[in-house]
Amino acid sequence: MKKICSLLTILLLATFCFAADPAEGFWISVDEKTKESTAGWKIWQENNVLYGKILSLAGKPQDGLTTGGSGKSYDNFQNGVDIGTLTTVGTTWIWDLKFQEQGKWANGFIIDPAEGKRYKCRITFHKADGKKYKADTLEMRGEVGPFGRSQFWKSATEEEASSLR
Repeated sequence: MKKICSLLTILLLATFCFAADPAEGFWISVDEKTKESTAGWKIWQENNVLYGKILSLAGKPQDGLTTGGSGKSYDNFQNGVDIGTLTTVGTTWIWDLKFQEQGKWANGFIIDPAEGKRYKCRITFHKADGKKYKADTLEMRGEVGPFGRSQFWKSATEEEASSLR
């Protein structure tokens, strides 16, 4: 009986240790001015680093090249490729975020494909509390030096994040 209890305890602890971070999953970015959905995203963790790619765009062709960034490149993004040669959908635009604590990631980057500009990036998961956060929310903050702005993304299913048109 002791062996069974010990085994169950180990399995339970292992489940908690390997549970996905709440920032991982599917999200819909929202324009802070119009409150309209702009893109569906997949956020995932690989080797303790957080990444994010666009799965679909609202009101735009799904196979189009980025509208900004032609002629721009960054050494630490896609091996210095010209951003204007990338499709917006399917490209990993968020990369290199490091784990801070459960639901908080920082010291990475995001590129706005509409402008081709790179920003330092922080992501913070906010659990629905029925007050400030009516639903699970992902705060994506882009920064340049001491200045920055946050967008608040809403939780989505894979189907919802993939089907914006």
